[in-house]
Amino acid sequence: MSEEQLSRIGGATGARRHFRYFDYVMAAFVTMLLLSNLIGAAKLSSLGGLTFGAGILFFPVSYVLGDVLTEVYGYANARRCVWAGFFALIFMAFMSFVVVAMPASPEWGCAASADPLYQGVVAASDSGAVCQSTYVSVFGSTWRIVLASLLAFWAGEFVNAFVMAKMKLWTGGKLLWTRTIGSTVFGQAVDSAVFYPIAFLGTWTTESVFLVMITNWAMKVAWEVFLTPVTYAVVGWLKSREGVDVYDDDTDFSPFAKAKAV
Repeated sequence: MSEEQLSRIGGATGARRHFRYFDYVMAAFVTMLLLSNLIGAAKLSSLGGLTFGAGILFFPVSYVLGDVLTEVYGYANARRCVWAGFFALIFMAFMSFVVVAMPASPEWGCAASADPLYQGVVAASDSGAVCQSTYVSVFGSTWRIVLASLLAFWAGEFVNAFVMAKMKLWTGGKLLWTRTIGSTVFGQAVDSAVFYPIAFLGTWTTESVFLVMITNWAMKVAWEVFLTPVTYAVVGWLKSREGVDVYDDDTDFSPFAKAKAV
C-alpha cells in the first residue's frame, strides 16, 4: 500500500485506535531499553583505540523504535511507550538493588569461583564471596548512575518524540529521513546532556565528562544515520499493514497528558 492510499487520521484518533502491531513494537522497545541498560551499560570496550560503553551498540536501536512508534502510531502512543519504559527501568533498578544487596551463600558457585585466577581468594574466604563481588561489578550501580539513566531516558525520549511529530507536520509527512535524524540529534543531545553530568561530574574531570558526552552523542547520531534504511523499511511495512498515517495536528504534547476518548 502506497502512502497515497493510507488514510490520514489525527493524533487523538490514533491514540484510541486499535493497531495490529503496536503491542509488538512497544514490547520490542521496552525489551531493547532494558537489555541495553542491564547488559551493555556495565562493560567498557575498546576498538581501534576508542573506548566506549558496549551498550552504545544496541541502545540507539531503542531510539529507532521510538522514531517508528511516533511516525507510525503518533505521539500519544509513543508517550505510552516512554512511560512504560520509564517504569520498567525503575522496577529493574529496584530489583537489581534488592538482589545485589541480599547476602550471598558461601556455597554459591559461579564461573568466577572456578577461575584459577581466583583460587587464592576462594581458599581464603569462600566461593560465594567471589561470586558476590563479580555479581556486584556487573549488576551493581550507584544511585547517581541510576538517577541519571532514568532522567536522561525520560527527557531524551520525549524530546525525540516531540521533534519527530512536529517535523512530520512541518514536512507534510515527506522527507522521513530529516525527521528521524533531526529528532535523534535533539533527543540524544538532551539524553547525553542530562546523563553524563549527573552520573559523573565531580567523579571524572569536567573535560572528560564533556568529551565522552560529545563522543557518545556523535556515535548515536551516526548510528541513526546508518540505520535510516532500516527505519524506512520498518515504517513502510507497518504503515501498509495498519492502513493509516497518523498526524499529530490535534495532540496535546504534554508528557503528562492523557489521551481523550474520541
